[in-house]
Amino acid sequence: MNVEGLIEKPHPNVAPSNLAIAGRYVLTPAVFDLIREQPRGTGGEIQLTDGISALLASEQVLAYRYHGKRYDCGSKLGLMQASVVLGEVHPELGGEFAAWLRDRQKVLESRDYGDRGLV
Repeated sequence: MNVEGLIEKPHPNVAPSNLAIAGRYVLTPAVFDLIREQPRGTGGEIQLTDGISALLASEQVLAYRYHGKRYDCGSKLGLMQASVVLGEVHPELGGEFAAWLRDRQKVLESRDYGDRGLV
């Protein structure tokens, strides 16, 4: 899909869509000169989003609409959720990890932690 514009972390009440930038890019070298020309954003950070927005004036910018499950790995809970899912589908460890999760669930359901606590 064609990108018409980008907004860095808009407030949910004013976001123009429910689409998000996942942070994976294939960019032309021109974006680096454009980034250097942009003023720094909040906290003095260099914003790649601003460089890509400037790139829209001279190049076509495309995006891929991902239809899978997304985890917010910038939050503690999201990172833990993603780690569990990756563990479950891991080609070498998935079966063993899933069995461990089932055992953990039994312990949690029984609430029989003994002297060991949750470990």
